[in-house]
Amino acid sequence: MTSTAPLLRIEGLRAAYGKIEALKGVDLSIQPGEIVALIGANGAGKSTLMMSIFGKPRAKAGRIVFDGVDITTMPTHLIARMSIAQSPEGRRIFPRMSVAENLQMGADAGTGSNEERAATLERVLTLFPRLRERFGQRGGTLSGGEQQMLAIGRALMSRPRLLLLDEPSLGLAPLITRQIFEAIRTLNRQDGLTVLIVEQNANHALKLAHRGYVLVNGLITMSGSGAELLAQPEVRAAYLEGGRKV
Repeated sequence: MTSTAPLLRIEGLRAAYGKIEALKGVDLSIQPGEIVALIGANGAGKSTLMMSIFGKPRAKAGRIVFDGVDITTMPTHLIARMSIAQSPEGRRIFPRMSVAENLQMGADAGTGSNEERAATLERVLTLFPRLRERFGQRGGTLSGGEQQMLAIGRALMSRPRLLLLDEPSLGLAPLITRQIFEAIRTLNRQDGLTVLIVEQNANHALKLAHRGYVLVNGLITMSGSGAELLAQPEVRAAYLEGGRKV
């Protein structure tokens, strides 16, 4: 993380659903090679921020800049070609397609030679051995944890520079959650992948992240290193002591 130019920079972002303003002027940045966690309660605007990066919903005000390019008004399909991939909340895999076919859909969203795609596939199957075991199985027959692995693997198949993870631990058993978070840590340390992770599980997210932001009612109220935020009494009271733990 030697670069001083952020890979992603969000400035004064405002977004709404009809008359309901979900984001009220958010500032956030991610350096290349960082894991950044965004934590907050349900309804804080976390998923809206994630979706706004892809233009759904469109920003009412502010700027979203990726690798020096203003993508605020860019069409969604062009944003997806800029080496940004998302594993959305709720997984949203293709249930009637096999694991192999789901992963192929991710590869089709990216670029690269057949050799690069084959290498990426092997990387994904090494990170998530259960997907290798289930390679020919329909996605809809997988367990919740396996579906989450598939959703992340599908995103990785496009060979992104920035991976957006929306609630990757939602509804999963503690053991599966730890496996998924360890895979994210490995991708960051070994491959240099930059990650923005939205999580209600503040304990796991902030232990994983280099830095974090707290989002409350559409506004960033606190930021700092993962360790700094974990030590904040306000964060502990709101998201740890009475919140979700794994």
